[in-house]
Amino acid sequence: MNNELLDKIRTNLSFELTPSQKEALSKILQDLEKPFPMHRLLQGDVGCGKTIVSAFAIAVCLDCGYQAALMVPTEILAYQHKETLEQVFKGLNFRIKVVTSSLSGAKTEKIYSDLKEGKVDIIVGTHALIQEKVKFKKMGLVVIDEQHKFGVAQRVLLPKKMSSNPHCLVMSATPIPRSLALSLYGDLDLSVIRDMPRGRKVPDNIWVKEQKRPWVYSFLKEKLEQGRQIYVVYPVIEENQDQDLKSLEIMYKELSKKFAAYAVGMFHGKMKPQAKLNVIEKFRKNQINVLVSTTVVEVGVNIENATVMVIENPERFGLAQLHQLRGRIQRSNHKPYFILISKDSLSETASRRLEVISTVTDGFRIAEEDLLIRGPGDFFGHVQHGIPKLRIAQPLRDLDILKDARLLAYKVIKSDPYLEKREHKCIREHLQFWFQK
Repeated sequence: MNNELLDKIRTNLSFELTPSQKEALSKILQDLEKPFPMHRLLQGDVGCGKTIVSAFAIAVCLDCGYQAALMVPTEILAYQHKETLEQVFKGLNFRIKVVTSSLSGAKTEKIYSDLKEGKVDIIVGTHALIQEKVKFKKMGLVVIDEQHKFGVAQRVLLPKKMSSNPHCLVMSATPIPRSLALSLYGDLDLSVIRDMPRGRKVPDNIWVKEQKRPWVYSFLKEKLEQGRQIYVVYPVIEENQDQDLKSLEIMYKELSKKFAAYAVGMFHGKMKPQAKLNVIEKFRKNQINVLVSTTVVEVGVNIENATVMVIENPERFGLAQLHQLRGRIQRSNHKPYFILISKDSLSETASRRLEVISTVTDGFRIAEEDLLIRGPGDFFGHVQHGIPKLRIAQPLRDLDILKDARLLAYKVIKSDPYLEKREHKCIREHLQFWFQK
């Protein structure tokens, strides 16, 4: 391990790594020295520093002559990560490129060519990275950020772009139930960053029904007068007669009148890429005070002065999504406020989700609750939630038993990898039956 390289990166940071970051990094560096590929889930709340930890792993990979890929769900997040990596790797001359679906054909082809020839060290991109045209000269590490935003099949495609299996690090503030369950079963090693940067404040979570809307607007005006900025998030862009939902376009007009003394902006996924970047830049400069948006702000939008978020129809969102959205307002030392305005009548499951998100702030506990509510999905397939075909075991209730079973499985594989011994015949037959089926 090149300690001089790691020390250089540490000098580029304006802060000291937290104990959890150091522990996670230590595990990852140990994985990179093993003769088989790393497959690790790095979990930690939004803003805890997962990207910085992954940057150390990327640097070690590049120092050994390999390339690295960082896949993210949105274009805004891709460019944000590029800026972060350029700062962290200042003075190291690593060649970093971004590829997204909005790039022109000529620029994209040039990046693909340079990547294949080894003229690009780090490629940061969206789903464009899993296109068939993307080829690497020598890939060593795949990092997938906000892994819950990708389908199971999508996450598998990128590592498979090389004949030799690269190391794989997936990161999320709230693991999807399937990923959490797989970490218990041994498919994923798990590292958790529990420490937050010094000075970060826990948000006040406020869940109200429709009749409390006047109070919410009064509270928002109070925060705007204090100089803070606000997100207001909607589940749909346009009004739909089949659904009793608040729509972004209609509420944008209403909020523009309600907060006429302030600048109100609109932000959603159907906008052109450059228009989205322009809106975020105005919001960053406080030229927009209230940003009316869809969940496109869930990842990659870091505005320290925006400390209030209102979620309309929160019953339409999953726990992971709500927790990710809440993370947008935890980027500074100002007190954050997370406000949910739901319908009066909710299903039992929806009420349970909102009760969890309004009382629990720890991402790992939220993931556990999500596992209990939705189920862990298909362990051997592509389904990310639902109840698996386990007749007896429950992953959370039987955690100690599952850990013992995992250790025993390691011992069996190490002593008899092909299950040829007589005492392992029943295991081999059972596996053959299920995989053939």
